[in-house]
Amino acid sequence: MRKSLLFFLALGLFLFSCRENREITEKPERISVFIDYAAEGGEFELPVRGASGYAGIVLPVYANPVINANIIALLNPGQGFTILEEDNAWWNIDIQGNRGWVMHKFCFINLPDIIPSIVYNNTNTYSSMFRSSGEDIPNITGRALYSARDFNVRLGREEFIAPVLYSMAGKIFTAQQLALSEGNTLIIFEAFRPAEAHNLLHEYFSIMVENYPHIREGITAENFNIRWFLAEAPYNHQRGTAIDASLGRVTDWEFRTSGSYMYVHINGYMEYSMQTPMHELSVNSAILSSRVNSRSTTSWMEFEILESATLGTQLLFRYCTEAGLTPLSSEWWHYNDLISTDVAVEADINGEFHIRRSYSRPPLL
Repeated sequence: MRKSLLFFLALGLFLFSCRENREITEKPERISVFIDYAAEGGEFELPVRGASGYAGIVLPVYANPVINANIIALLNPGQGFTILEEDNAWWNIDIQGNRGWVMHKFCFINLPDIIPSIVYNNTNTYSSMFRSSGEDIPNITGRALYSARDFNVRLGREEFIAPVLYSMAGKIFTAQQLALSEGNTLIIFEAFRPAEAHNLLHEYFSIMVENYPHIREGITAENFNIRWFLAEAPYNHQRGTAIDASLGRVTDWEFRTSGSYMYVHINGYMEYSMQTPMHELSVNSAILSSRVNSRSTTSWMEFEILESATLGTQLLFRYCTEAGLTPLSSEWWHYNDLISTDVAVEADINGEFHIRRSYSRPPLL
């Protein structure tokens, strides 16, 4: 899907026509010196060139983009780098001034670097929203579970770090373009979650479920169980093949630039009313009428969305599934890329690391 800036201007007119007793600032006209990357055939809103990447496993760095080339370094899982260019299955990368080549199928990419129009709000890095049946999870709710925010040179601001396996990123881009085409935007609450943070969450939630019958009832109704709400690590968040997302109605936006390129930045949005708060771990968050094989890319198609799903939940479902992502029947916010998951499982990407830094640069021609 390719969207030109004319699309975004049309979006502005649409938003203007739907304003609620307020003026939306008129957007600047296209400036020819900057490039609309997606309209020029790019895969994302900004080029991969200059974005932050991260090794998902112990990863050899080769002198040339061929398997039998000399290995010049080894990256540790989670180690970051700047992507300089892409050549088929390879990235040329910069690690502290040294260059080499890695296979990108084993790598994460930072979503804000390539899809900056998405709203990122990783509450787990400053105040976890996890609850169950409306009750706080002791030692978890309101707590920062890990750190994942840094100054992003590419965007010129502090921004959350939201890594996913590179093969998943294109589907998230497609979902966002579908949302934007209707005046909406994805709000990503989490992408990669370190195994250490996930294990802590699982430990305290398990204790809560064991000690409080009404909490246990809240996750076991309709034949669900704790694994449908919080499986043991490694799960897809640790593998970089899952996102937790909500949906917002865009109320204000502007063009911004990075290097030689321009992109849309969302200045204002109103989050849709979703069927439960984010990260409400109970059957109230279920979106489909039955448990669905979470490892199947097609089983969900056999079931109807529950009547409890709000308009926002339904729209998010449509954008994500049309983009090729697979819903989790027990959580309206959770979407997997199961094709990427197969790669991650085979490579044993397990999330036993943290990703805390941005390595991005403005993309130049």
